[in-house]
Amino acid sequence: MHSPLARDQRAVYPSLRGKRVLVTGGGSGIGAGMVEGFVRQGAKVTFFDIAEADSRALVESLAGAETAPVYQRCDLTDVSAVQAAIQALIDENGAFDILINNAANDDRHTIEQVTPDYWDNRIAVNLKHLFFAAQTVIPGMKAAGGGVIINLGSISWHLALEELTLYQTCKAAIEGLTRSFARDLGPDNIRSVCIVPGNVRTPRQLKWYTPEGEAEIVKAQCLKGRLVPDDIAAMALFLASDDARLVTGHEYFVDAGWR
Repeated sequence: MHSPLARDQRAVYPSLRGKRVLVTGGGSGIGAGMVEGFVRQGAKVTFFDIAEADSRALVESLAGAETAPVYQRCDLTDVSAVQAAIQALIDENGAFDILINNAANDDRHTIEQVTPDYWDNRIAVNLKHLFFAAQTVIPGMKAAGGGVIINLGSISWHLALEELTLYQTCKAAIEGLTRSFARDLGPDNIRSVCIVPGNVRTPRQLKWYTPEGEAEIVKAQCLKGRLVPDDIAAMALFLASDDARLVTGHEYFVDAGWR
């Protein structure tokens, strides 16, 4: 089994130091890995979440960092509130250089359980806010001469997993959104990419998988390690850095070769 890299062995990207980063859903799981990863690079990180206890615990754990992250409670299904919160942060501290559209919810459901209201809610939770968060940061990125938008996709729709119809619909759409942003924003030096995680070992995912289920996932992977949030953050750090200056418009799988 491959183990995660020790912190002192992880890559450092000088181009990320001092960059303004916004992470949605940054309080736990993959999002918390993103927050920690960018803070470690010396970036100035703000993150949104509704999980206050987890978010405040994350801020406390990183209080000794060169630049500690800033947490702001924000319900991403309220687009007006999202845009107002982002704009207030821009007005106060300047444009964001990097947007990490991470927040999502993969609650299981059958086709028969979906109502019009549930449809609208799942679209709001898993897709709508990505567009409007990006729409709000884009003017500042243009004025600054560039930026990076990183959207989080999912392996789930590539594998057609069960009882995730609406989540998978949104995650498939995110890949299309990523490519559209890349084409329309490329002339302004704004890059748009999508990370497609496999099954990442987080407390939330452990709700759905027994140890036997986890073993089945690893068995289906080409590489036999268990993915953790740091693995996804490592890809995000590279894609956000100037090392990836001509990387845009595509999806990047971090799934240990899950097939």
